[in-house]
Amino acid sequence: MERSFVFKFLGLKFDLTGIIGSTLMAAVVLFVCIWLSRKVEMKPNKKQNVLEYLIDFTDGIVKDNVSDPDARRHLSLYAFVLFIYIWFMNQLGLFLEVKVGDTMIVKSPTADPVTTMSFAMMTLLLSFTFGMQKFGTGGYWRNYAEPVSFLFPINMIEEITNFLTLSLRLYGNIYAGEVLLTLIGNSFAPSFGVTTLVLAAPLAMIWQGFSVFIGSIQAYVFVTLSMVYVGKKVTKE
Repeated sequence: MERSFVFKFLGLKFDLTGIIGSTLMAAVVLFVCIWLSRKVEMKPNKKQNVLEYLIDFTDGIVKDNVSDPDARRHLSLYAFVLFIYIWFMNQLGLFLEVKVGDTMIVKSPTADPVTTMSFAMMTLLLSFTFGMQKFGTGGYWRNYAEPVSFLFPINMIEEITNFLTLSLRLYGNIYAGEVLLTLIGNSFAPSFGVTTLVLAAPLAMIWQGFSVFIGSIQAYVFVTLSMVYVGKKVTKE
């Protein structure tokens, strides 16, 4: 049974598996951004073109889903960092897993629901903040009771479902991909000796390629839905 690397301090439990993976990917994202942005020129070089393409791509997501110009301006950097950070975290477990005995030390942080729920909570809190700045605290909460007041509890329940679907969709896809790779490598490959070992190698490569695609799609979906939720909060229906 796989266990997370847990550290206990003052009665609190810290999941170091998620902390190590997310910190490692944060360092990778920082390095990649610095490397791509070095020697910025009026005539973009290849590295600068990659960075500008990523920024334009995430800016397009923001513009397509957020109509308020003030919110757009503040969300541009958030969407870029969110997309590239989640993308790298989605790929980590496909190429690097560190396990000591039954304890997992390094894996994809997004294969842990705590990580994805943290991202979802961050997005929802940001949407609340923009909504209150746009309409004021009273006006924001009155939006939950429109067009009729009895919709207030239903709209509040919708916030909970938004939080769950945003986080669990990402977690489920990344976790399932890693589980299948583990089954191919640890169960199928050695099951009938050389025959299954030979069959498992191309199967694992194909699934890894597919998982990279799925991880990219899930990063895009997460950022898009995040912008949709923020866009709804700053638009009066």
